[in-house]
Amino acid sequence: KTVLRKAINKSKKLNGIIITVGITNQRETTILWNKKTGKPVYNAIVWQDRRTTNFCTKFKSKKNENIINKKTGLVIDPYFSGTKIKWIIENVPIAKKLLNKKQLLFGTIDTFLIWRLTKGKLHATDATNACRTMLFDITRNNWDKQILKNLNIPNHILPIVKNSSDDFGFTHKSITGESYPINGVVGDQQAATIGQCCFTKGSVKCTYGTGAFVLMNTGYQKVYSKNRLLTTICYRLNGKSTYALEGSVFVAGAGVQWLRDKMKFFKKATETEKIVKLLKNNNNVYLVPAFTGLGAPYWNEKARGVLSGLTRDTGPKQIVRAVIESVAYQTYDLFEAMKHDGLRPKVVKVDGGMVMNDWFTQFLSNVINVKVLRPKVQETTALGAAFMAGLQIGAYKSLKDISNKWSLDKKFSPKMKNKIRNVLIKGWLKAIKRTLIN
Repeated sequence: KTVLRKAINKSKKLNGIIITVGITNQRETTILWNKKTGKPVYNAIVWQDRRTTNFCTKFKSKKNENIINKKTGLVIDPYFSGTKIKWIIENVPIAKKLLNKKQLLFGTIDTFLIWRLTKGKLHATDATNACRTMLFDITRNNWDKQILKNLNIPNHILPIVKNSSDDFGFTHKSITGESYPINGVVGDQQAATIGQCCFTKGSVKCTYGTGAFVLMNTGYQKVYSKNRLLTTICYRLNGKSTYALEGSVFVAGAGVQWLRDKMKFFKKATETEKIVKLLKNNNNVYLVPAFTGLGAPYWNEKARGVLSGLTRDTGPKQIVRAVIESVAYQTYDLFEAMKHDGLRPKVVKVDGGMVMNDWFTQFLSNVINVKVLRPKVQETTALGAAFMAGLQIGAYKSLKDISNKWSLDKKFSPKMKNKIRNVLIKGWLKAIKRTLIN
């Protein structure tokens, strides 16, 4: 509400008018709430939460894995919303009570916001969020009865699924002063892909926020990875889905937060660039930040962080650099998986907080051996939601029209010798092995 009011007041000062609202959100975070009061029955379970690990391990029969992968494009993992919903229903008494009375609703953050902003008029999500629940058939574009039955989740608690650019009701006057239409809803990684204007088949973006997420647009064709990348909906317009291949890294910026808040190595995240530049190299120190398990391509929820290669000379500077470097190495793992799937991106567009660090962005280009483009507008996630809302109400005529809005800030090209790159990557792969043994 605070952000909405700030935006409304700012537009008035600039003599502007607000014509539409776009929503973007961290995708798998799960809320169940009381249909009558709109109040959550339990705290939101965030996407990084691993409480359903044991259930996922038991659920992973070959048959179930095949069903989940073929229908949803995902793997069985605590990351996705499905098992979080099951956990709340089974562990929160009020949830069970409301479920029996048909007064319980589920939503990812976008759905919860729509419900609250429209004062309970609309219980809806878009295809990019629905496809991250582990409950949604991405070919048929509907909630899957078989998976719902297997997880014992009733259909009536689920939202209706709309296009990413669509009509999602109107904000209530009591919240926003005037009533505004909500016309764009997109999960954060897909929103960043849209904000980066990756509309052509084969175009790739990587966002470095809390985690790091690589998405490659595969057009109207679903590509199923043989190397444990995810098949997902990139966006859905006019009932037709454009698909993407996705690699998810759970800890990117979250590693920098850990260094700042838990290790107290610095006060501001922006200090990291200065720290890493003080070292000529990292003397074989590697940190694998498996704080919440490992995402793609390993999908090992039990893996835990490992710091290796320590000597008497190792201090905070080396550990800071190891965390920053780990994000580039984890991206390398995703690009290798893509390569083994027969996909070789020549250029990647990057965004998110970490790419403001020039040293990191150059090191990333060196490690993945690909050109890296950073746009002028780094908040591409918010931009993507705005683009989808604008498209629905005619502020933009087409995706081509939107593409004209993208502009380059800086280009980074690989500058590292192959021999050095290979040595660094070999060290990283050794560190990963140690992590997986745990």
